[in-house]
Amino acid sequence: MQNAQTRDARRRASRRAAASLAATAAAVVVLAGCAGGADAGDAGGKTTIRFLYATGDETWNSVVDGVVKAFNEQSDSTVVELDPLPAGSDYATALKTMDATGNWPAVVDMRDTLTYIQAGKLAPIPESVTDLLAPDVYGAAEDGNVYTVPSSALNGEIGINIVYDKSYFADNGLEVPEAYDDFIALLEEIQANGDVPLATAAAEVWPSDQLWKPLAAPVFAEYSEQGFWNAVAEGTASMEDLREPLERLVQITDDFVLEGWQSTADAQTTTLLVNGQAVMATSSAGIGRLNDIHKVDPEFDAGLFIIPADDGTINVLKNSVVGDTASGLAISAQAQEDGAEYDSAVEFLEYFYSVEAANLIESLGWIAPNIAASDEVERNTEIPGAADYFALLEDPNLNWYSNESSNEALSAFNTFFRQVRIEMQDGQITVDEAISKLQAEFDKTVAAG
Repeated sequence: MQNAQTRDARRRASRRAAASLAATAAAVVVLAGCAGGADAGDAGGKTTIRFLYATGDETWNSVVDGVVKAFNEQSDSTVVELDPLPAGSDYATALKTMDATGNWPAVVDMRDTLTYIQAGKLAPIPESVTDLLAPDVYGAAEDGNVYTVPSSALNGEIGINIVYDKSYFADNGLEVPEAYDDFIALLEEIQANGDVPLATAAAEVWPSDQLWKPLAAPVFAEYSEQGFWNAVAEGTASMEDLREPLERLVQITDDFVLEGWQSTADAQTTTLLVNGQAVMATSSAGIGRLNDIHKVDPEFDAGLFIIPADDGTINVLKNSVVGDTASGLAISAQAQEDGAEYDSAVEFLEYFYSVEAANLIESLGWIAPNIAASDEVERNTEIPGAADYFALLEDPNLNWYSNESSNEALSAFNTFFRQVRIEMQDGQITVDEAISKLQAEFDKTVAAG
């Protein structure tokens, strides 16, 4: 056990740092909302374009803000204004609202990509942009055009992991789990010490994926070739196949998760971890979360791991560069119609995939996109725990799997799925009721699609 006085002093210092971070994070979002605004007011003949993006943790927000400011300072023709969507918003729904109002920004952090490609809402991205990227991180649609390019490194969902207090592990003789039973034993041992094993969040619906996805990954990986959701649509799989991971999800929430998770925002888990209110926390921010922790408490020794399957396999969903699940930066067809906005959007993306921007992104604590000139990028190795992240990419137990869907409406179903899981974890419905609701909704989605 750590010395009690040392831990108390550290917690007090961490609370002061966390309060400072909260103020800083709020300022970042405010600044992001008007980034470039001063320049835009006196554009001097420059073309002003908007960049719609999903806000996330403090590190990601500062990365977007930093890149846009750096671009605006060096561009003679363009001013980019950030159009941030606040945390907690359903991004897929926000895109639908934006489309309904016809108010498309020039650059969009896309979701549900295939739907908008088929609706003619996105413009092709030219070779002057794609030539700056590694060839295996983007793909063409059926018409041969490229419509999305990655906003960060395509390391799949390896960023969905568990961050933990390495000092606590060392002081208590604990080790990173090598199989699922080891993970449960780890939770039980931390609880036996009188401490809370895990913090997670559900104030917004999307963080509910952070605990669910590694639990469900072994099932999804079985259907990697055709995709689990396609198998359900074809009747060769069903929601019943998800019973075991759903039951495991309820067990972990009921027995080991810090109370109040229903109203906890994702970013708050950093504070809960460094304050010692939990020994581990769920995350989907990868290096960004580690960087947030380091900013709050530079002395905190953070690490990360992914919850393994029963046999020790670390199943990770790899990023799709084409299809309905693809996300990334896109240029709107509305900007293409304007002409000047399209040219400015292309100019911004060309900067975004430059070595200069990659080095800036890395220095701010994020993993830069996979650019063609990656050997010229200065990697940031100063963040505690970053070595764990990169080691996962080389782990012999790592298994990349796919889970594609041919159904354009899957994003809406996924939002429903998250809400049902939260109801189930909260005890409002049983696992049986959750499975029944999910199957009915999925069948309706397929029938309507």
